[in-house]
Amino acid sequence: MTEQRLLDLSHTVEDGMITYKGLPAPLVCDYLSREQSRLIYADGTEFQIGKIEMVGNTGTYLDSPFHRYADGKDLSELDLDQLANLEALAVRIDPAARAVEPAAFDGLDVRGKAVLIHTGWSRHWRTDQYFEGHPFVTRAAAEWLAAAGAALVGIDSFNIDDTADLSRPAHSILLGAEIPIVEHMRGLEDLPERGFKFFAVPVKIKGFGTFPVRAFALLAE
Repeated sequence: MTEQRLLDLSHTVEDGMITYKGLPAPLVCDYLSREQSRLIYADGTEFQIGKIEMVGNTGTYLDSPFHRYADGKDLSELDLDQLANLEALAVRIDPAARAVEPAAFDGLDVRGKAVLIHTGWSRHWRTDQYFEGHPFVTRAAAEWLAAAGAALVGIDSFNIDDTADLSRPAHSILLGAEIPIVEHMRGLEDLPERGFKFFAVPVKIKGFGTFPVRAFALLAE
């Protein structure tokens, strides 16, 4: 019988954590503290009800087409088969190469698969370096992935686009083709190149384009 193992590929969301410079950090606090709840419930019974205030682009998150396009599918409209139990590939990028070009996918059959791009940039998470000079997917590579039928594209970098390019071609092309994007991943170095399943399911929210996910892989041992 084949053994299976789950591998967490997402960052922990913490109070005050900066994911993207210029966007507010999440506020994580009690709405009802345990101490307050003792005044409500029977002796020996207590609860905590948490409160979080944050933008959707926090931690490891998934972009739906609505993030880029007003008439695109929002989080509530994505099918689970676009987000869960996906056949997946891990694509290793030369750490010295900043731009991810189509050549990175030479010989790969990505149709119907989650393509997870391992750049190694997650090693800079929670440092100033994370925001500067990050690896990104070029317009040509995004066009290749869309034409080749990728089901989802993930990356362990600050942004799938070069943030100096305000037209955001990778987002525009992939989300325009209804290919969800997962950014700010971690742990991709522990993945095999193929033969695993990928999951990244956000909360089902109407009128929202982006939300954190608990991204993970299911590995056959």
